[in-house]
Amino acid sequence: MTEDDDPVFKALADPTRRALLDRLLIRDGQSLTDLESQTQMSRFGVAKHLKVLEEAGIVVTHRQGREKLHFLNPIPIQLLYDRWIDKYTRQRATALADLKTALERTTMTATNPDAAGTTQVFRIHIKATPQAIWEAITTPEWTARYGYHIPATYELHPGGRYIAHANEGMKAMGTPDVVSDGEVTEAQPPHRLVQTFKMHFEDSQTAEPYTTLTWQIEAIDEHVSRLTVIHDVAGAPIHAALLSGDQLEGAGGGWPFILSDLKTLLETSTALSAGQP
Repeated sequence: MTEDDDPVFKALADPTRRALLDRLLIRDGQSLTDLESQTQMSRFGVAKHLKVLEEAGIVVTHRQGREKLHFLNPIPIQLLYDRWIDKYTRQRATALADLKTALERTTMTATNPDAAGTTQVFRIHIKATPQAIWEAITTPEWTARYGYHIPATYELHPGGRYIAHANEGMKAMGTPDVVSDGEVTEAQPPHRLVQTFKMHFEDSQTAEPYTTLTWQIEAIDEHVSRLTVIHDVAGAPIHAALLSGDQLEGAGGGWPFILSDLKTLLETSTALSAGQP
């Protein structure tokens, strides 16, 4: 076990904290008051457990107006999976986990039809400078090396175009040439990028409105930076489902996979996957 894993295992070891994560899985983006109202604990007790989850990176906060909302960030758990489960029992564990998830989600959907939120927040710490992360996000030479291996180009000024083209494997499967596009609304290299975003793999995705995607990069020290991705998917339920990381079939893992792969590439010079259609 590495030191980076310790806070995550500690956070997941407590049943009360797992219960809070379950509540955020059912409805993401809840305030402290919302979460307190669903437990028998005091406000201080809930806040204390949330602090442990935040320190482990499993919960991240984002202000919307005057409210401080809490979001489930699955990336640290994804990294644990990549480091431990994947290399030992991936096929067997995935089959059992998929069965368990399918059974639980069926019940959850039936009792919570409004479970899907309109904002998704993901955060990850990377041993790289903000400039290195910025270049990995905004240049086609880098975007073709991680995630879905799609070369993407940006015109880095307000009103500039964002466009991502299918790779050769995708084209061989009949995927449209332009798989996602949008417009840059704010660019502050190497710390902040705001853009609109829409996928075009299928007509149902093209029919949805453009979503808003915000990238925030902060230097923690001279070696480590924190990358936060905030995705407003209001009015775009297909995008929300595909990019949340909950739907693996036909989606490949969404933002948790993309950001985990980005971290792995920048820290080891090798992506999680050599390439995928």
